[in-house]
Amino acid sequence: MFELLPVDPKTIFLLYFWGNLFTCVLIFSFSFSYATSDNRKTLKWFGLGKLILTLAWVLALLRNIIPDFASINIANSMILGACCFETLAMLSLIKTHAKKHYRFQIAITTATILLFNISTLFDATMNTRVIIGGIGVFAIYLLPTITYFTEKEKSFFKTFYVLCYMGFEILIAVRTVHRYLYPQNLIISNDTFDSLYSICLFLLSLIGIVGFLLLVKEKQDHKIKKLLNDKNQFFSIISHDLRGPLGSSVSLSEILLENIDQYSREEIKEISELLHDSNKNIYKLLENLLEWSKVQTGMITFHPKNIVAKRFN
Repeated sequence: MFELLPVDPKTIFLLYFWGNLFTCVLIFSFSFSYATSDNRKTLKWFGLGKLILTLAWVLALLRNIIPDFASINIANSMILGACCFETLAMLSLIKTHAKKHYRFQIAITTATILLFNISTLFDATMNTRVIIGGIGVFAIYLLPTITYFTEKEKSFFKTFYVLCYMGFEILIAVRTVHRYLYPQNLIISNDTFDSLYSICLFLLSLIGIVGFLLLVKEKQDHKIKKLLNDKNQFFSIISHDLRGPLGSSVSLSEILLENIDQYSREEIKEISELLHDSNKNIYKLLENLLEWSKVQTGMITFHPKNIVAKRFN
């Protein structure tokens, strides 16, 4: 019968370190090479979360070498903060009401970090700290997972991504309940359950990262497709709008060219004014087309600013 051998905690920390380091390289490479200006901010948030997580596992690996405050308090605070950055990136992919959830995510993360550090200050047991951390991570990922699950727009990659994080949440919940029912004074025990949990969590995290990148790519492709459709529709409209003033310009210039000797100075001036107005309308239309193209290609960014409206009596 197959039996899973216990995995040493330092081996697990090392596995998490290399996994997150590889993820950082992958995300930032994708961000600089393929991402659009819209997706780059989301990828930077996600990548920053993974970078913080990588540094946190370095501190965890140095336990018993560096002070406990750095290897326990700072390391776990960084892990919780990294989870927050990742969930902010998740929420930013859903533009609808996303900003309303940002403060909530930051508040949950801050509360969990404070609770964890207070528990270490009052010498809480290792099992209590593990439970607090587990509940905190579960709470941080809960809102984005539910938000994705209840989204009206469904797609294969979005469903795949949500299922990964649902599995992630179930693993965290099961492990937290297990530690509550079977207390242990170790971060990761040497039993089969914790070894299996750690391996499954690592694999789900990697699959979730791939799902996230595929979801970003899908959103980027959807936007490109929409831009192409908008472009085709816009050019059909602009060609119709240009036809009128261009037709007028051609007709007026033809009349002026063929019958210029028959017209008086005042009539030539009147026709020239009409021709000028027609050309001016064409110029304005082309300027609007140029501005629209700059906005669509990201050459013009939207930077709203708050202004104070003064009341004059």
